[in-house]
Amino acid sequence: MDQLKPSSPNSSPLTPIGFLERAATVYADCPSIVYNSATYTWSETYVRCLKLASSIVSLGIKRGQVVCVLAPNVPAMYELHFAIPMAGAVLNTINLRLDARTISVILRHAESKLVFVDCQSESLVVEALSLFPSYSQRPLLVFITDDGFESPEFYRNYEGMVQDGDSKFNWVRPESEFDPLTLNYTSGTTSSPKGVVHSHRGTFIVSMDSLHEWSVPKEPVYLWTLPMFHANGWSFTWGMAAVGATNVCLRKFDTTVIYTLIRNHKVTHMCGAPVVLNMLSNVPDGSIALESPVHVITAGAPPAAAVLFRTESLGFIVTHGYGLTETGGLVICCSWKQKWNKLPATERARLKARQGVKTPGMAEVDVIDPETEKSVNRDGKTLGEIVLRGGSVMLGYLKDPQAASKSMKNGWFYTGDVGVMHPDGYLEIKDRSKDVIISGGENLSSVEVESVLYMHPAINEAAVVARPDEFWGETPCAFVSLKIGAKENLTEKDVMVFCREKLPRYMVPKTVVFKDELPRTSTGKIKKFVLREMAKNMGSAKTSRL
Repeated sequence: MDQLKPSSPNSSPLTPIGFLERAATVYADCPSIVYNSATYTWSETYVRCLKLASSIVSLGIKRGQVVCVLAPNVPAMYELHFAIPMAGAVLNTINLRLDARTISVILRHAESKLVFVDCQSESLVVEALSLFPSYSQRPLLVFITDDGFESPEFYRNYEGMVQDGDSKFNWVRPESEFDPLTLNYTSGTTSSPKGVVHSHRGTFIVSMDSLHEWSVPKEPVYLWTLPMFHANGWSFTWGMAAVGATNVCLRKFDTTVIYTLIRNHKVTHMCGAPVVLNMLSNVPDGSIALESPVHVITAGAPPAAAVLFRTESLGFIVTHGYGLTETGGLVICCSWKQKWNKLPATERARLKARQGVKTPGMAEVDVIDPETEKSVNRDGKTLGEIVLRGGSVMLGYLKDPQAASKSMKNGWFYTGDVGVMHPDGYLEIKDRSKDVIISGGENLSSVEVESVLYMHPAINEAAVVARPDEFWGETPCAFVSLKIGAKENLTEKDVMVFCREKLPRYMVPKTVVFKDELPRTSTGKIKKFVLREMAKNMGSAKTSRL
């Protein structure tokens, strides 16, 4: 068989952009995008993307150049996930919550030639461009708006580019499936943001893999509660085209609006970080229940079992997954076993709080001792670093080979997350490596303490960090915010007593700080580095015994 080799008929580059072309045939008259009073079909979306891609090329954009987008979850944001790559360019979606200085740095680092900007981010981008050095070339700006209004600061209007485009445009296919498709900047929770580059191949794999793992049927109704700028909506932007979904778009997350959209459009699927689940399950009147089940994937931070329990009691069916910007989507999932349905609700929530096992599209996942580089014991207790290998792992960091080589070595991608492997082969994250608290020689998981704090009926948010201690080295310091209407006279001692009933004494917070709200990153994660600094500034505690 040595003479059998790859050839043109069997080696066409994999790309998720082809999902749209197929959807225009299979789901031609089915709704593709719903936004306010507007509805598009898949055939209309395909034509709009072709025309937009041709207009992008007409502006002189070349293959491999970066085109950026600053927009919320509006139709234009969804269309640009296809149109920009169809023009041969690399898509970079920028986090709307970033400040002008950071956006300016990203635009210059990416050497962006063209930026699509939503009307609500106009002043932000104008300020970002004003920070460019005088010798730097500024990108062209295209204005996105719901009402057709034009801005004098911008070169073109989005709808104008769509209308002027060529519907017969022959879209630019990748020459290699390893050609770059997207550039995504990390949120910078542990270091300065880095530009993660993903290929057509890797994105194709993670898109199909996620649909399979989640058992997404044809023609679901998907509500965009997860920002598309966050790792491209975990690659469901492309995946939903593969199954002919109805994409329900909205500008801003609002709990009341979410429940209204679920009811009016008969939403079947949605995604969100644990903070989203917390908001959905903490409705003021506590009486909202779904007319039919809604499937939810949560990821981004380890969710507390108590939050999962409350969310599912309302009628949501929660799937817990794990991924990073560097994997393009979810690569570990808590694959559910039918026999677990017979367990009590609290036990089901505890099992579901684990991250789980590798998805079918991943090659290998392990938890290793960073010193010996050997697998840790599968006892659910021994901590190690989570490592991955598979087709959806990034190509590397843009202009930063040193950082890439540091995280991609020995045949693995090192995540920086600390976890344990349970006897049944399911993985559970315990912390980021720098969030582990070492108290009296014991490695203490802040996530484990937080999961107990979330059980308290008055606590809305919780985060645990290390506080210096003269005797123990470090002790756990809890920062909490309370639910609306909760007892305002909850004391530090009350919280400690609650935790002491559920945790070993060395894990009980020795300090509790009440805040109106906890600081969050631009992607919604709690800023533990800020809380660590606050705990450090409290000075060293003088705990002599526990």
